Amino acid sequence: MSLETVLARIDTDMPEAVERLRALLRIPSISTDPAYAGHCDKAADWLVSELNSLGIKTEKRATPGHPMVVGHVDGPGPHLLFYGHYDVQPVDPIELWHNDPFDPQLEETPKGTVIRGRGSSDDKGQLMTFIEACRAWIAEEGSLPCRITFFLEGEEESGSPSLVPFMQENADELKSDLAMICDTGLFESRTPAIVTMLRGLLGEEITITGPDLDLHSGMYGGVAMNPVRVLSKIIAALHDDTGRITVPGFYDGVPELSDELEAQWQGLAFDHAAFLGDVGLSEPAGEQDRTPLEMIWSRPTCEVNGIWGGYTGDGFKTVLPSQAHAKISFRLVGTQDPLAIRENFRAMVRDMLPPDCKVSFGGHGASGASQTETSDPAFEAARQALTDEWQVPAAYVGCGGSIPIAGHFQEILGTTPMLIGFGKDDDALHSPNEKYDLESFHKGTRSWARILAALT
Repeated sequence: MSLETVLARIDTDMPEAVERLRALLRIPSISTDPAYAGHCDKAADWLVSELNSLGIKTEKRATPGHPMVVGHVDGPGPHLLFYGHYDVQPVDPIELWHNDPFDPQLEETPKGTVIRGRGSSDDKGQLMTFIEACRAWIAEEGSLPCRITFFLEGEEESGSPSLVPFMQENADELKSDLAMICDTGLFESRTPAIVTMLRGLLGEEITITGPDLDLHSGMYGGVAMNPVRVLSKIIAALHDDTGRITVPGFYDGVPELSDELEAQWQGLAFDHAAFLGDVGLSEPAGEQDRTPLEMIWSRPTCEVNGIWGGYTGDGFKTVLPSQAHAKISFRLVGTQDPLAIRENFRAMVRDMLPPDCKVSFGGHGASGASQTETSDPAFEAARQALTDEWQVPAAYVGCGGSIPIAGHFQEILGTTPMLIGFGKDDDALHSPNEKYDLESFHKGTRSWARILAALT
């Protein structure tokens, strides 16, 4: 085995690799819109064809929604599973795109060459880094260095409704030693990272009802209870003056950082002033005894995502509304129990209701956090491989968002997930003019080649 010849092959074949990526990007595989179902099918077929052309036995597998792509190749050493998704977000608003979102172009920018088009970063460009690394291995060595399963999904951008049933029905086939997920990014667009903490998510919608109908504020104001006033008091009570969340039992299961991880995060020299300044803010608003990176990666949150009630149109209407509404989300960490938090939150709200008011609740998902144990030597091997490629010390990081697939690998398959990606902060995911840096595509491909060598 010669890693250097594989890396050289990647360098030489990069123009052809870019053209293959552009071919995949031209397929408008928007999973959430039924009008594009045929295109999702076409994207799956394209991937099946590419993998089969490399000698990887691959099939398109039917689901109640869009198909899965599953491929297998035997080999020595560990069994790795690679996960990515071939579906993309809708392009609206189309008028804000500089070019056709499904006619991907190479564009020169002050920061380098980028591939501009829907799905270029999320997740087709990321997915193809791994396939191109495997292509180079096969071209130079005649085979891959270990046993690999390819598991490519077509519904990630529409909630993955078919994913869990498919994984449950095919658990024996999909079980592996490690699940490699390429759907994340570089820290601050420059530091390679392995995501080891993913926050869970709990969504709650509440409606406070007071009078039977909207009332004239001149006739009833002051004497009738206003639901917006009640809701405002409830929302204000969710945090204390130090930023801590006041829901009873909320911090049960919230772990403290290890000294080693805390030191590693401090070494990243995160510039929170610039981070907030980019969106017109200046001061961290969370728990006052925590660093900004802790707030984003390892601490739970409670946020109001929407609030409404009464008249909100143009002009003015002097009503006392019958109802007030809010959508509230909780990001969860460690072993926090989303269902217990839901019950405690609802009990807290009920206890704060005055006479003549009632409340109704609607749940919008409840998933726990996912945390990866990095004691497996594979993690340090992968971290060193990333460091060697990017010439910047790679880090174990958290993720403020939620990536449910990582938890599914742990819970359904008993497989440890390893999340490595090469997106950048300005890739405009889900937005007009999405892009993927050519450097991310090139060095991401080289990174996977190094990781395969390091793990075998």
